[in-house]
Amino acid sequence: MAIFGDFPSSNTSNNTSQDTEQGSWERKVLEELAFAALKEQRTSRRWSYVFKGLVLLYLVAIVLLAMPKGNQIIDTARHTALVEINGVIAADAEANADTIVTGLRDAFDNEHAQGLILRLNTPGGSPVQAGIINDEIKRLQQLRPDFPVYAVIQDVCASGGYYIAVAAKEIYADKASIVGSIGVRMDSFGFTDAINKIGVERRSLTAGENKAFLDPFLPMKEADIQHAHSLLDNIHQQFINVVKEGRGDRLVDDPALFSGLFWSGEQALPLGLIDGLANSSTVARDIIGAEDIIDYTPRPNYLDRFAGKLGASLSQLLLQSSTLSLR
Repeated sequence: MAIFGDFPSSNTSNNTSQDTEQGSWERKVLEELAFAALKEQRTSRRWSYVFKGLVLLYLVAIVLLAMPKGNQIIDTARHTALVEINGVIAADAEANADTIVTGLRDAFDNEHAQGLILRLNTPGGSPVQAGIINDEIKRLQQLRPDFPVYAVIQDVCASGGYYIAVAAKEIYADKASIVGSIGVRMDSFGFTDAINKIGVERRSLTAGENKAFLDPFLPMKEADIQHAHSLLDNIHQQFINVVKEGRGDRLVDDPALFSGLFWSGEQALPLGLIDGLANSSTVARDIIGAEDIIDYTPRPNYLDRFAGKLGASLSQLLLQSSTLSLR
């Protein structure tokens, strides 16, 4: 019987299956080799980026370290020294006693400085920090009595700022400056009704009958209020004494001066709170007699901060680079 067609035999089928398995194995090996080469290439590229970054950071660090840092005063010509007091006066603020006192001492130590301008733009702040600065100005003036100190008010010189200003020989301001606010305040909140409405139970254990003094979650007691007023009155009187000592007979006899009110520079002049209307340039040129002004204010050392961050970044890069090759 004749059979038309070409049907594979069983041997032919086995050979085809073996060829397919061999081809699949070869493709798998090739794929693994290709992926390994690609992975090696990526790792090499990453290491290249890491080392280039390290070199760049190293060069930047060298440049930064070679630059002058801090508040280095290199001018030896006659000049007017300047120390700025900006912002809130507080131990943890830029305008803190340690920083300002450092600038003051540097200015007094430079024999080429002919006088000092305290340039103030502050709403006030800590009476302790202001008192430290005021005391240091007076101490330094005793050591160098021929070195005059003038306060120049910019936008605002209130409360603790004015506490500092009165240590100067004279005070100047713009006609629109805000001056005064000779007073003391203590702020708080009361949440007694709030916690009752939302059902919160207050738990406070103390040793000492007044340890929970002015607790905002407890009703105020008359004894607490009286003690707080006594504390504020005492600090206020210290403030008044410092102002009277610094301004002397220039102050008019007006109780409103010590009431916490503030005035414009134009209004403050006849009250004796300031001595004239002028800016820093005018005082340096016309009063001190040294037109060139050099800033002695210690500034935050951003280069040191950057160097610290740079070191941390380098450490992080090294850590990352050591893990890149393990991926």
